[in-house]
Amino acid sequence: MIEVSGIRVALSKLDGSDARELTVLRRALARRLHVQSDELTHVSRRKRSIDARKKGDIQLIFTLRAELAGGDDAEKALLERLSSRREAGGVRQVSAAEKGFPMPVGRAPHDQGPIVVVGAGCAGLFCALSLARAGLEPLLVERGDDAARRSRVVRAHNETGRLDPESNIQFGVGGAGTFSDGKLQTGTKSPFHRLVLKTFAEAGAQRRILWDAKPHIGSDVLPDVVTHIVEMIEEAGGTVRCRCRLVDLHVSEGRVRAVTLRSEDPETGIVTEERVPCSRVVLACGHSARDVFELLRDRSVPMERKTFAMGVRIEHLQADIDHALYGPSAGSPALGAAPYSLAVHLPSGRSAFSFCMCPGGYVVSAASEQGGVVTNGMSYSDRAGENANSGLLANVFPEDLPGDDVLAGVDLQRSCEQAAFEAGGGAFVAPAQLVGDFLHGRPSSAVGGIQPTYPRGVAWGDVSRCLPPYITETIRAAIPEMGRKLHGFDRTDAVLTGVETRSSSPVRVTRGNDLQSVGVRGLWPVGEGAGYAGGIMSAAADGLRVAEAVVADVSDELRK
Repeated sequence: MIEVSGIRVALSKLDGSDARELTVLRRALARRLHVQSDELTHVSRRKRSIDARKKGDIQLIFTLRAELAGGDDAEKALLERLSSRREAGGVRQVSAAEKGFPMPVGRAPHDQGPIVVVGAGCAGLFCALSLARAGLEPLLVERGDDAARRSRVVRAHNETGRLDPESNIQFGVGGAGTFSDGKLQTGTKSPFHRLVLKTFAEAGAQRRILWDAKPHIGSDVLPDVVTHIVEMIEEAGGTVRCRCRLVDLHVSEGRVRAVTLRSEDPETGIVTEERVPCSRVVLACGHSARDVFELLRDRSVPMERKTFAMGVRIEHLQADIDHALYGPSAGSPALGAAPYSLAVHLPSGRSAFSFCMCPGGYVVSAASEQGGVVTNGMSYSDRAGENANSGLLANVFPEDLPGDDVLAGVDLQRSCEQAAFEAGGGAFVAPAQLVGDFLHGRPSSAVGGIQPTYPRGVAWGDVSRCLPPYITETIRAAIPEMGRKLHGFDRTDAVLTGVETRSSSPVRVTRGNDLQSVGVRGLWPVGEGAGYAGGIMSAAADGLRVAEAVVADVSDELRK
């Protein structure tokens, strides 16, 4: 198989249709390789990105793979010809082999109880799927609902303000990522990334995620996708239990011996508890499982403070963002809604940055506790909403926190959420402010030209009262700098909605080189909640990495 990078196609040659794109790409690849189009078989896209540096001449850049009709020998001969002409740059022969799920270990160690995976976010789902396909029959427990019921609960919260603390945008199958656009872009490197993308596609995500440089699934599609992954786990021998939460971790002689699980029937409200003997627990609880963090602290499981970020959501008109980034090509179906990523480093030594930018998206109510407002963002698969939104955040460093409690960051998050709830007047209404007023330190009293999308409604005022001064001062200094980088970002009637506090976990559950807790054998912290990931892709990859380590650990034990 031949892989060729750097294939550039002018936007003017594309109309947004997949068939047209593939036809154009086949011809471009044939020209690059000096072969006839019919000599190429199995042409596929490996990567697709946009070069919009010249707004009058936007280019799409592809990495393509194809086989030559003559097979391996023909491909080698082609590379030799290109090398002799000094035209082999960006062309290489590759193997189609990719990293897959681990081989079955033969049998599960039933005498020690099941391997318990706590949390069905992306880390937990992919870890449990890997363990199940290795024949280890994991028990995956999730405190929230399955994706279908969870969607109904979230919709009811948006419409009525009624919050279910056990099932919401933070908790339930798929985790927080299910209702945050489903962005699959990541800055991390992992051999598992391709496997994650292929699994999502097999579960129903659009196949374009396999080659888009900035892939996303969409919060309208993700509930079905994660439901299919649950079905994959069960078909492979795993068990998935929703409305089932970890309430105790039993440790003796430095090793996990059992967990206590509390289950609730969502229809009858009947609650039951059981102690489940086990020797291996994968902790994929997510960044909002504050009760789990408290349990770990009480059980002396080693944790440490880590840097996290807080701030607000900022909304602009998507058409303005498209024009700022794509110029006269804005609106082209081949480009779609434009995303942005901004970061500013200030003389104070602090930084502000955009986070989880949602093109054509909506600000969502992401609370998981009574009396606290939390915002996040999401987009549907078509990204056709009128507004663009993004987190606008600044870091909270461990040295910013008082005292020595490892959960001081949780306390800060909660205090800001409660301040936002009070500023909104209750019922999960969120405080909001126009950028111009925020920059001049005055409260807002009315909407401008951008209608807020937060579903519970907003109360105009001063969002800075809900955050520490070092956060608001950093954001206030950064907005004009961001406006110089992205025209219109500092538009005076852009909307700030507060507060965004759950971008990442404020703690790390410390683990060693073997990926187990440094203080408790048999406890495997994983994903965002444990402090080892920052998004869907990195969380899923971390889940697979831990699963690989657990499989190796079980295999070693079975060989003894």
